[in-house]
Amino acid sequence: MSAETRYRSAIVGLGFIGGADQVSGDGVGQRVVDLDGTHVAALRGHPRVDVVAGSSRDGGRRERFHATYGAPVFADWREMLRETAPLDILSVATYTPTHAEITAAAAAAGVRAIYCEKPISATLAEAEEMLAACARSGTLLVINHNLRFHPGYRQLRDRIAAGALGTLTSASVQWTSGRLGNVGTHQFDAVQMVTGLPVTAVSGTLDLSGKPDCRGSDFTDPGGWGMLRLGRDLPGDGEGPTGDLICMVDGADYGTAPPRHRYHGTEGYATCRKRDIEIVRGDDREVIPDDSPDSGMDRAVAEIVDWLDGAGPFGYDASEAVRTLEAIVAFHASHRAGGAWVELPLAGADRDIVVRSG
Repeated sequence: MSAETRYRSAIVGLGFIGGADQVSGDGVGQRVVDLDGTHVAALRGHPRVDVVAGSSRDGGRRERFHATYGAPVFADWREMLRETAPLDILSVATYTPTHAEITAAAAAAGVRAIYCEKPISATLAEAEEMLAACARSGTLLVINHNLRFHPGYRQLRDRIAAGALGTLTSASVQWTSGRLGNVGTHQFDAVQMVTGLPVTAVSGTLDLSGKPDCRGSDFTDPGGWGMLRLGRDLPGDGEGPTGDLICMVDGADYGTAPPRHRYHGTEGYATCRKRDIEIVRGDDREVIPDDSPDSGMDRAVAEIVDWLDGAGPFGYDASEAVRTLEAIVAFHASHRAGGAWVELPLAGADRDIVVRSG
């Protein structure tokens, strides 16, 4: 594609993160300005992307979106797909249980790239069908695990791979709001991305303190505590065992400690607090700077446009988001088994567990 090519985009779900709707944010007790981007801002912020439509079941959200951005709005996303075809980019910013149906329909309708909220879906079967639907149509599927798009996390990944911390010995993740499906998905995905190792087993205990889900009573998405085992000794992956890495998980529903990741090695450690990343080796401390005004979502849209331009393979395979969902499902399966280690890939009834994330 020419560098002058313009791309047509639309958004399904015009709430908090989809349409930057603060009325919706008030409903979940959060502010749009605190987000690491929104779909509408990231799409409109790219100089070669036009937002041509939006869809929401909620009349108030449709009215506010149209009044703010001037784009046509639809109550039915199916009608929007028909009326706005062809679309280059579709943002899916709806509740998790609807991701699979919308993604499959959009891929079949010829949408070239789908930018979908996390977690990828509510079940492993749905996630796998999303991959299959996009593979059939040649559609790019991108999941909004936004830490993957921050240059600081990518630099840390590359530094660890080059031996900056020596041999990794352990890792830990901590966050304050529970919700393994909605928030823990970022943590599990980032650990796999930074270490370059997939989760191979999970031992977990859910936090059943009964904290109400901010998305409403239809959703039950507890936090929890446990361990992830990461490594390369997966059956048939051809790479051979490299030893296991244990990551401690502290995602209590009512946690108060600052959210952070830590990666420990034989020669030092790294600490991540949002965009603030520090590497410590003995008495030496190095801060990986990230003072860009761009959000993780801005960067994701920019890379989607690069892919549409034909710049080459996309740097984040959506199958990794399926692995992240599988780790969350395994957390639930382990809790049912009294915290016993549950191996991945999952089998049998464990695969049918539904992650009731909003």
